[in-house]
Amino acid sequence: MADTGARTPVTGRLERVLRESGVDFAILEHAPAHTSEEASRVRGTPLEEGAKALVVRADDRYVQVVLPAHLRADNAQLRVILGNRKLRFATPQELSALTGCAPGAVPPFGNLFGLPVLVDVELCRNERVAFNAGSNSVSITMRREDLVRISGATVCRFARPGT
Repeated sequence: MADTGARTPVTGRLERVLRESGVDFAILEHAPAHTSEEASRVRGTPLEEGAKALVVRADDRYVQVVLPAHLRADNAQLRVILGNRKLRFATPQELSALTGCAPGAVPPFGNLFGLPVLVDVELCRNERVAFNAGSNSVSITMRREDLVRISGATVCRFARPGT
């Protein structure tokens, strides 16, 4: 599914879940951002507060991994954590089928799509996080502890410095 701008069905679904959970959050509509750096700039938030949500295929299952935007996923460490020999990123087609989102637009709530969620411990250094909310032109900012709780995430270490 192409991101045609502004709010999507996933944006609405996520907003409802957050409201029903009673958490404080803010929605920001902005120019489309396709990289973590662009998103940080248009949101006016530090890159380290960006929650980068990726979907990986570990053997025959999909898992969402969430890490600070300035770091990269360490595939070897993820294979150890997940107990899998094979690991790869979901293709754009798989991502669309699983989430209804374009690459880069998937929010860090894999539980909305039936996916287990792993959050890197480095993201937990932030009090607040910012992330795309089903669109490359809509972001949400909220408390990191609410993200971890509502997503049902397991916190572990799998990120490494970017190159």
